[in-house]
Amino acid sequence: MCRWAAYIGERIFLEDIVSRPGHSLIHQSHCATQCHTATNADGFGIAWYDERPEPGQYRDIMPAWSDPNLRSLTAQVKSGLFLAHVRASTGTATSRNNCHPFTHGIWSFMHNGQVGGYDAFRRDADMMIPDALYANRRGATDSEALFLVALAEGLDDDPRGALERAAARFIRLARAKGAAPHLRMTAALSDGKMLYAVRYATDDLAPSLYYRWSDSRQGMAVVSEPLESDEAGWTEIPTASFCSFDDRGAVLVEEFHPCRLGLAAA
Repeated sequence: MCRWAAYIGERIFLEDIVSRPGHSLIHQSHCATQCHTATNADGFGIAWYDERPEPGQYRDIMPAWSDPNLRSLTAQVKSGLFLAHVRASTGTATSRNNCHPFTHGIWSFMHNGQVGGYDAFRRDADMMIPDALYANRRGATDSEALFLVALAEGLDDDPRGALERAAARFIRLARAKGAAPHLRMTAALSDGKMLYAVRYATDDLAPSLYYRWSDSRQGMAVVSEPLESDEAGWTEIPTASFCSFDDRGAVLVEEFHPCRLGLAAA
């Protein structure tokens, strides 16, 4: 399982989330505590927003703790909205194109989890991506395919509904040709204005997800694991939830039920 962290609020240095806290994302890359694998060494990435509507993006295949370029970048770059990810592969190759976050236009997206038995229906998943978006299929992961299908399902106008419909399509494929668990996921996505996050699983083992508003930073962190082991104020996001966060600290939690759509179409 991967680990990730996202932030929205006043502009801060990326290192304030990625490397500086006691249980920062870099610390989680080799000492995760709330997932099956403590080590997440199959690459990393950051997508951040600043002066332009499209996000900047930096990804590499090195373990996050061993790349001095990452530490230098996070110590110098400020942003009021960014997504960061350390990867533990569930089967696809360790390559830059398979590292999260993925981007398209103004959108950025990252995912932790798995689509059960994905290797058995990779071709079917690719066929769900329309021709207009398929040129953006750079890697081979289920996560990137899910992102592109969500874009096709109307992510620009309806982020929750688009991701719900895309997830339902993958669940149907996993039921028909894959294996259980049909879907486990936490994901973060952004259009440069809002930060969205989802927690869901078709079984009882949804990956962990938390959020916390910081008065000192004047921003919201959304994370796989709390950034400090002894820090109060972290709220665990319930499973089957889709959350919307703005830069003023407002949080909207809605239900997320792709299985209902999957059953209706069966």
